[in-house]
Amino acid sequence: IDRALEFEQPALAITDHGNLHGAWEFQEKAKKAGLKPIIGMEAYVAPGDRRARDRVGGDRGKPYFHLVLLAQNSTGYKNLVKLSSLAYTEGFYAKPRMDRELLARYNEGIVVSSACMAGEIAHHLLCEEYDQARAVASWYADVFRDRYYLEVQAHDSENQATLNRRIFQLAEELNLPVLATNDAHFLNRTDHDAHDVLLCIGLGKDFSDTNRIRYDEGLYFKSAPEIAESFPGRSDVLENTLRIADETAIQFSKQYKVPSFPLPTGVESENELLIRLAEEGARERYGAELPPNVRERLDFELGVITKTSYAGYMLIVADFIRAAREKGIPVGPGRGSAAGSLVAYALKITDVDPLEFDLLFERFLNPDRVSMPDIDVDFCFERRGEVIEYVRQKYGRDSVGQIITFGTLKSRAAIKDVGRTLGFTPSETDYLAKLVPNHPNFSLSVKEAIERIPEIREFYTTRKDDGREVKERKERYRQLLDYAMKLEGLSRHAGVHAAGVVIAPGPLDEYVPICTQPSKGAGAGNGAEDSVVVTQYDMTALEHAGMLKIDFLGLTTLTVISDTLRSIRERTGSAPDLDALTLDDVETYRMLRAGRTVGVFQFESPLATDLLKSIRADRFDDLVASNALMRPGPLDAGMHRVYMRRKRGEEPVKYILAELEPILKSTYGVITYQEQVMRIAQALAGISLAEADVLRKAVGKKDAELIRSELGKFIEKSVARGHSRESIEEIASQLETFGRYGFGKSHSVAYSIISYHTAWLKTHHPADFMAALMSSQIGDTDNVVKYINEARQLQVPGAKEPGLEILPPDVNESGYKFTVIGETKIRFGLGGIRNVGRAAIDSIINARQKDGPFRSLFDLCDRIDLRVCNKRVLEALAHAGAMDSLGGHRAQLAAALDLAIREASLKQEDLITGQASLFGASPDETQRVETSHVLPNVQPWTESERLAKEKEILGFYISGHPLERFRTEAEIFATHTVADLGRWRPEQMTLSVVVTSIRRQMSKRTGSEFARLTIEDFSGSAEVLIFPEKW
Repeated sequence: IDRALEFEQPALAITDHGNLHGAWEFQEKAKKAGLKPIIGMEAYVAPGDRRARDRVGGDRGKPYFHLVLLAQNSTGYKNLVKLSSLAYTEGFYAKPRMDRELLARYNEGIVVSSACMAGEIAHHLLCEEYDQARAVASWYADVFRDRYYLEVQAHDSENQATLNRRIFQLAEELNLPVLATNDAHFLNRTDHDAHDVLLCIGLGKDFSDTNRIRYDEGLYFKSAPEIAESFPGRSDVLENTLRIADETAIQFSKQYKVPSFPLPTGVESENELLIRLAEEGARERYGAELPPNVRERLDFELGVITKTSYAGYMLIVADFIRAAREKGIPVGPGRGSAAGSLVAYALKITDVDPLEFDLLFERFLNPDRVSMPDIDVDFCFERRGEVIEYVRQKYGRDSVGQIITFGTLKSRAAIKDVGRTLGFTPSETDYLAKLVPNHPNFSLSVKEAIERIPEIREFYTTRKDDGREVKERKERYRQLLDYAMKLEGLSRHAGVHAAGVVIAPGPLDEYVPICTQPSKGAGAGNGAEDSVVVTQYDMTALEHAGMLKIDFLGLTTLTVISDTLRSIRERTGSAPDLDALTLDDVETYRMLRAGRTVGVFQFESPLATDLLKSIRADRFDDLVASNALMRPGPLDAGMHRVYMRRKRGEEPVKYILAELEPILKSTYGVITYQEQVMRIAQALAGISLAEADVLRKAVGKKDAELIRSELGKFIEKSVARGHSRESIEEIASQLETFGRYGFGKSHSVAYSIISYHTAWLKTHHPADFMAALMSSQIGDTDNVVKYINEARQLQVPGAKEPGLEILPPDVNESGYKFTVIGETKIRFGLGGIRNVGRAAIDSIINARQKDGPFRSLFDLCDRIDLRVCNKRVLEALAHAGAMDSLGGHRAQLAAALDLAIREASLKQEDLITGQASLFGASPDETQRVETSHVLPNVQPWTESERLAKEKEILGFYISGHPLERFRTEAEIFATHTVADLGRWRPEQMTLSVVVTSIRRQMSKRTGSEFARLTIEDFSGSAEVLIFPEKW
């Protein structure tokens, strides 16, 4: 866009290959820059029927031609959207392809040009198939009439000049207009090599490969005079571009597109239904006679929602949440600014009372600056898909889709990808990439890393005294870093947004373009059968286009809470009602202050644990504030330390003006929440909360000019109300400093409720909670080890000794997940054993439930399905200790497997053929006849052998630990544990560990040998690096 403005172009077209991904963002930015946007696409056209897998010129040819399509008006844009969508859903074969049938059906409002050398006209002309070229051009001219152009291009690719001459000749024969286009694949001629590297990354090719695709250097963005030089005497080819631009006029509708909610009989409108349901819900929440403050707030919110036509939106969200709860699917208490709405609370969209926590509706929906409200919902991770399926069934499968997301080349990935293409070894690029900080709270671009990281700058900078070999090596790295700088930030791949779903009033492709993305485990896709339908526009573009988008988030913690309550109910006959809990349980806060936060939602990190300990958390407000303070901005500003000192009485709480005390009292005078910024503006400047929300947004955006403008208004209005200018300016300074990092209190309260529920369950039902927590991490050995270690140290209510006992897996007692035995024991789940799949586990559990516990190894093999429970599965069970209850020791059970499997297989084959019923015995009776077997007389495994096999199959030790006999010495001499690694600061420390693996490696850079060790203690395992000088 900037280059087009530099060239003084009146218009610019976007014609990405086969998609409209960038169309919406492009037209917004072009309009903002004062440039007329032309929306187009370089489409792929099938040589025949789009559904057939025909190829051009036989089996080795491509299955498509190129064709440029440009939207002339709003109808053309809609048809372009339709064509692009159908190319994916009906014509995908290597590329999304349309065909002539679709082009004829959706031709209105679309300008067509014959495209580059990959076009159908170019193909026939270069093959000297003139009759075919004439026939194709005539067909397009008949369909598109004066909207069809033959296309010439101004670059030096092989055969382009020949093609241009033949295009002009064909145009003269058929009396067709000719259009000169700029086939731009990169901005400047000097960007050619970087684009070449990008191609290599996409194709998985080496830069040095001479047989790969290469683009001509002339495929850069040219000015009109440069293009004119290629076509002397043919000014018409440039004039035609202006003609197309003049005839293009698209009005992009930003009107909100929310589907109508189905109304029950007797209800006239969505507004009427919303008011009725909100009134009923409010009375259910607050009683038949609504308190005055509830009545006032409810009426205000309903007035705003109905006036802004968002009743349908609220009804849609409330409906699928209701459906989820009716299906027993756990739903979170709320998320984001929606928790500030009383109507959302009444409709049971949220379970957070906004009046109790002083949450603001204007944060959710500003009546003065209307924009689509944003309600994102947390569901149980395992059942989130069921809710999305409900929405598909209710509003139509073709009206509901998931949302595309684009992965970009970040600094580290750019270095690795470019390096791989240029022939660097993985160890070389890994070393360089790891020098670039890449932390959520602090990361650098490649350019910034060169400027700020000495080791990287050393690679990039050549010195006069460098020898020839050093200069050559640095030149290689300089080239890598130069390319990485140019490519960083570009889209690398498309995927499916983890949570985003869009719901349209009708078929999605009548509003936005759609495409297909491979479903999990699927290949490239050919239509819908192995792909999912997603929008071609990303989240931001969809929002700007007025589409209804909702995040259906899967929250593992909700699954943990649900599993905990189910476990309690199954064991005791009833489970606690978490919604009825008060938020002031003394024991719960005692546990949090003690730092036992493992498994507590939002507070597992060392930073969170330390914060709760340091502020001596003893009330719900502390959890809410901590959730808000544990963000990069507040942490960088030291706001958490101010809160801590004031909470502990080490620093006085100061209020510049008395009016601030009721607003900031709960956070000890620290501006912590965005809602506090709004309340301050309302109290001092006398403005409405809706106006205050504008100030809040301005401060949050960090836009210096906007902040200056809004804070200026705040200052003048506050002074006009009698406040001293000095005090108000000091407050304004605080608003700018602290307000820009302020977190939404609505979200913090909602998530702190989940935090409290997990902490309360861990305090009062530790066995059930820890079992559910371990089950949620089956397959993640490090987390399971962490949770087992925590469980072994927990205080169990009513127990004399601290700690839960973790029992090994057992085919006679274990389920798929971890289960509670009694009050203080947790049985390891079969799902946590490597090489044991779900089908095998189901077979074992089903057999046990049908005919009771297994009496021996041979009985087990007789009764399970050996097609899924093969020898590998049974060996894993033996090594894990899951067969210890079947008699004998593990070495005997492992030695007897072949015989047990062989005999059971024969019996099962006989049952299948019916031979066991020859003498009148039923299959079930025959199956239960057990022959007495004596297990082989073999030596038991040594303790080290037994533990090694456990470690191999479970990922950790469960029946013991190699360090156990040195436990006393370990506790005396060790200053830290492996689990403390995340909290370590640069310091010397002592660990007592066992080394479980050693990997010797050679540095490619220096040739020195170093080692990576895996170390383990009672708390978990970690990998440590031993540098060459120590190794």
